[in-house]
This record gives sequence, structure tokens and C-alpha cells, in this order.
Amino acid sequence: MTITIAQARTWYQSADPVHDFEHVLRVYQLSEKIALAEGADLEIVHAAALLHDSVGSAPGGDGQERLGHHLTSAQFAGEVLAADGWQTERIEAVQHCIRAHRFRHQGEQPQTLEAMCLYDADKLDVLGAIGAARTIAFAALAGQPSYYEPSERFLREGKLEPGEPHSSYHEYLFKLRKVKDQLFTPTGRAIAEHRHKFLTEFYAELQAECRGER
Repeated sequence: MTITIAQARTWYQSADPVHDFEHVLRVYQLSEKIALAEGADLEIVHAAALLHDSVGSAPGGDGQERLGHHLTSAQFAGEVLAADGWQTERIEAVQHCIRAHRFRHQGEQPQTLEAMCLYDADKLDVLGAIGAARTIAFAALAGQPSYYEPSERFLREGKLEPGEPHSSYHEYLFKLRKVKDQLFTPTGRAIAEHRHKFLTEFYAELQAECRGER
């Protein structure tokens, strides 16, 4: 049986605005586009996309739940797919996609084409206009500013000075500007070029305006 979008929607009822079902749908559509171009197994990619943030992806608390959400979501996926009658090897293929989708890996890199499709689609959603909107929203949810002048230490080492906030601009410097070079598939990298250019220009404009230069 196939996991449906209507069924998946129920898993994200309490999600925050950054990791809500709209994010899942964008990842679903992007991963499908990449999978079709790259010749990946669509059923595996579809299921992985719909389940990839299903447990613990929202920010908050002590941060440990989000840090491990790729693992808890993979476990939940196993339960859902087993109840749906999936074969063990295909369940494991979906679980690998989910465990390997995080940017800051914790031991598991994407090894299959399907995992690479999901990884690239999820990362593309932090680039471009939607990436700017999500990063600023994430900062706001965490009580951080959209822009704060980064310290020399942060620019040099990626480490905050005492009392220095981690603004959305900090996140751009620390993570987002590197994303396009972390992608796996030719299709994903091609999509990333335009989105990366837009995001770079957006944060340059944001910095200039916050400095009163424009």
C-alpha cells in the first residue's frame, strides 16, 4: 500500500511554522522531481519525504529531541510502514533515507539514490525565497533576531562570543551558504544554483539595510 498525503497530514498537526506540513509537501514535490530526473524509486522517495520530519522536528525544549528527530522519525516510519504491509527491505530503505537526511550528519551519510533525492530536496527548502523566510521564522521561534552583526570570532571560527545571538544571518554564514556544495544529485545541484544566488543577494541586502547603507 502507498502512504497518502491525507494520512501524512495527521502526523504534523502540532508542527511549528518552520517544520509544518507545507515544508513536507515542498520536500515531497522536490524529491519527486529529483527522483524522476535521476531514475530513483518513487515509492521509497514518496514515503520517506512524507515521514522524514514526523517525530520531534520542531525546535524548543533542550534541543535534544530535534537533534535526534531523524532517528525517531525513522523509527516511526518503520512502525507505520510495517502496519501498512511493506516488505522489510523496503521499510529499511525508507528508514535509511530518513536517518540520512540531516545536514549535520551523526554517522549516516546518504548511500542510496533515494536517500540522496530526499537529502537534496530537504536542503533545497532552506535556499531561495522560502529558505530566507524559514530561516528568519526559525530565528524568531528561538527568540533570536533576523540580523545581528557577527563577531570577528564567529566570522573566523563559527563560534559565538558570550552574549552574541545566533541570528538568521549567522545561520546563513554558518550553514546556508554552504548547502549547494553539499548536495548529491545533478538535478538537485542545478536547482540549487538559482536558489543559492537569490539567498546570497537577500542576505547581502539585509546586512546593508541593517547597517544603514541602503
